[in-house]
Amino acid sequence: MNPLTVKKINRFKEIKRGYWSFLLLVTLLLLSLVAELFINSKALMVGYQGNTYFPIFSDVYIGKDFGLNYSAEVNYRDLKKQFEAEENSDNYVVMPLVPWNAYEQDFNGASYPPLAPDSATQHYLGTDIIGRDVLARLVYGFRTAMGFALMTMVLSYIIGISMGCAMGFFGGKFDLLSQRFIEIWSMVPFLYVIMILVSVVQPTFGLFVMINVVFSWMGITWYMRTMTYKEAAREYVQSAKALGASTPRIIFKHILPNTMVMIVTLAPFTIASNITALTALDFLGLGLMPPTPSWGELLQQGKSNLDAPWIVMSVVTSIVSVLVMVTFIGEAVRAAFDPKKYTRYT
Repeated sequence: MNPLTVKKINRFKEIKRGYWSFLLLVTLLLLSLVAELFINSKALMVGYQGNTYFPIFSDVYIGKDFGLNYSAEVNYRDLKKQFEAEENSDNYVVMPLVPWNAYEQDFNGASYPPLAPDSATQHYLGTDIIGRDVLARLVYGFRTAMGFALMTMVLSYIIGISMGCAMGFFGGKFDLLSQRFIEIWSMVPFLYVIMILVSVVQPTFGLFVMINVVFSWMGITWYMRTMTYKEAAREYVQSAKALGASTPRIIFKHILPNTMVMIVTLAPFTIASNITALTALDFLGLGLMPPTPSWGELLQQGKSNLDAPWIVMSVVTSIVSVLVMVTFIGEAVRAAFDPKKYTRYT
């Protein structure tokens, strides 16, 4: 690895709040990818009459498969209670830590939903206004928000970096026409476009990613145009041209590696803005279709039902925590990868 890159990474590790925020956020993201193992209404393992079943990885089992008198899908929480009540039985059920999924409604609590946090019902953060587990919807909503933010960032950066590099490197009429196009396109009202599309077609995760990509690639384009324009005028690029290096080689082997600082620095703040954008759209009712787990939808519920404070407290704490971690990571990256700190060596 390049010694300069090693120095930057070591400097990033020295900024503790950014480094630990990065580790925590990555850990939470990885855990959310396998959230079904921790938060699910399906059992992890069922032992019945000497046979072992893994419902979470298998097809749907019906009640009669485990000696129950119904043909619908098994309620594994009730099955666990039944097995535990049996005497001298080897039957057992292993449930996830939170035995509820993000869509299931609980109308069997002590009162009508929303239910307050209670370890007895295993609704550790309570339920929302229609009885769905808040913790489950927070975790799955986090996965949705992070997936949206990362996919949008990657796609918009691919477009923006490509366009910005081309504008800065080739210049001339191409640069001039591209600037005018970006200026015109940036004047299109994003919120109005969302409102029109939502009223015409059913909004999906992929549709929202594409819409946000279409309107968010312009920001990184201006930065990359400026950086490429500056790098293209430096001696090492002129030397590469004199030696007969091709345009793709000059851009990908020389210019892009020297502009990565800008990309790495802006990435965390782009993730934060994408999370905020999706949450705001869901809060306004212009986001993902119900019953998709969403922080914005939970925030809307919390605002409209202040007599159930656990809803708004849970989602606000989650949003603020994630945005603070992303901000700390961005600040640490910006400080660690600052090129001014490494212009000279001793």
